[in-house]
Amino acid sequence: MNQPAKQPYRGLAGIRRAFATPSALTMLFFGFGSGLPFLLVGGTLSTWLRDAGLSLGVIGLISYAGFFYVLKFLWAPLIDRFALPLLGRRRGWLFVSQLLLAAALGGMATLNPNTSTEMLVALVALASLAGATQDIVVDAYRIEIAPVEAQGALAATYTLGYRFGLILSGAVALYLAELFGWSTAYWCMALAMLLPLIAVLFCREPELNAQFVNRDHDVMTAFIGPFKSFFSHYGWALALALLVFVGLFKFPDQMIGVLAGPFYLDSGYSKADIATVSKIYGIWAGIAGAFLGGVCVAAFGIRWLLLVAAIAVALSNLAFLLMAYYPSEQWAFFAAITADNVSQGFAGVVLIAFMSSLTQRHFTATQYALLVSLANLPGKFVGGISGFIVEASSYQAYFLFSALSVVPTLLLLIWLWPRIEITGRSS
Repeated sequence: MNQPAKQPYRGLAGIRRAFATPSALTMLFFGFGSGLPFLLVGGTLSTWLRDAGLSLGVIGLISYAGFFYVLKFLWAPLIDRFALPLLGRRRGWLFVSQLLLAAALGGMATLNPNTSTEMLVALVALASLAGATQDIVVDAYRIEIAPVEAQGALAATYTLGYRFGLILSGAVALYLAELFGWSTAYWCMALAMLLPLIAVLFCREPELNAQFVNRDHDVMTAFIGPFKSFFSHYGWALALALLVFVGLFKFPDQMIGVLAGPFYLDSGYSKADIATVSKIYGIWAGIAGAFLGGVCVAAFGIRWLLLVAAIAVALSNLAFLLMAYYPSEQWAFFAAITADNVSQGFAGVVLIAFMSSLTQRHFTATQYALLVSLANLPGKFVGGISGFIVEASSYQAYFLFSALSVVPTLLLLIWLWPRIEITGRSS
């Protein structure tokens, strides 16, 4: 295990030290592997389904097939407890999950949403399960491979790869769908999973002390131990507050996710417009926001950045009102995507660094998976019924409501402010 630096990570020296942390290139490829399936079972899938003529309500319900991304903590203890043969504790699980993901995407490429809806939903669920498992292991790998002070930097390089994955599964997939059809697009995405698969074969396994590997525990202890340890370390009141805060932090942004693709189409933009503005320009805006977040975490720490990021994410949702009031206008599309993606990138890195600081090395995968699941759970629930909400009201009302949903997060942050020192991961 890499040892934390003796000097604090602050200022320019902290930025240089954090971004020089080993395994940055590995995290770039792992980020790509994590980012690739996210849109293929989310926004890109929604656009495909809308293009095939399905209603907003049905699209929202189908999005529940991707619910595994918010339930990762349920099987994360098995990943902490058991190691697959040949490749090691982390690399073995990575390879299997990525292989399964590629197979599921290939299966989706063979189907027609109008005639094979049930089978499509099953394969979306399988891709979601494999993608979520991959994320569990990648997050644990990142936390175990570097000190907590470098997590902002590693999160930034991971996010760079993640955004490349989003470009491919967003913009490139839409271009391919426009030119050759959705089947070709999804076959190409399945083949792209070869990149992270190759990276797994060449990366190094994190070196953990024997005290952190709980293979002597039975399965029941493996499930209970991470949660018991988390609540014991922080105390019940503070632990619950932290979990609720993490769950609410990105709620305004997640409310938009499922409806983004359909909203763009309903606002008069073509698939090529969406690919260019949202999936190419928007990705680079998100990368800029992510590296800004990584630099700020390395230079200033996390506390004040939590406040800045939460407010930025909420306010960025109001930018979508420009598209609602000025449909088909390119300037409105660019303005909304700039605000949304820069704030998302910034807030994502800040949240990753914050959650990494809360985990304990005994149960890295499970505790971090719990935090990530909570970070996505509220928005996933609302996303599933978001189509019905918009059909009953309007896009404009929904965007305004999503921005106001930040209020509980800010109130909870005020309560947490004097109660926790964010100084690093506990052992």
